[in-house]
Amino acid sequence: MPILTEDVRNKVREELTKLPGKAKLVVFTQAFECEHCRENTSLAEEVAALSDQVDIEVYNFALDKEVVERYGVDKIPAIVVAGEKDYGIRFYGVPAGYEFTTLIEAIKIVSAGESGLAPKTKEALAGLKNPLHLQVLVTPT
Repeated sequence: MPILTEDVRNKVREELTKLPGKAKLVVFTQAFECEHCRENTSLAEEVAALSDQVDIEVYNFALDKEVVERYGVDKIPAIVVAGEKDYGIRFYGVPAGYEFTTLIEAIKIVSAGESGLAPKTKEALAGLKNPLHLQVLVTPT
């Protein structure tokens, strides 16, 4: 049973036709002890099926340790959104509701290989001396 409605699929398909480059959804899941893994994987598969520019790879969090380490994933369900390179974009939990729009925007950004940040912001970020681990946490209300 599809997660996305036909109307949402059509809107997402339209957005994804504008992708200038490739994007990849790297999904981490497992069959046991993960309440929302199946839903997360299904959602990623549905999105990837809407565009030839979006690929999907699915890995078992418990078994595919090398890939888990490479992407630095530490919990599941997880989706890594990558383009020509890994920009560090991770979604933990199912990106539903408001987070779904953010997932689609992340795909568009990595496909373009450009953050969309203003030059002044990029300049300020370039001045950082130490690595920065930034997390945005969202909870439904």
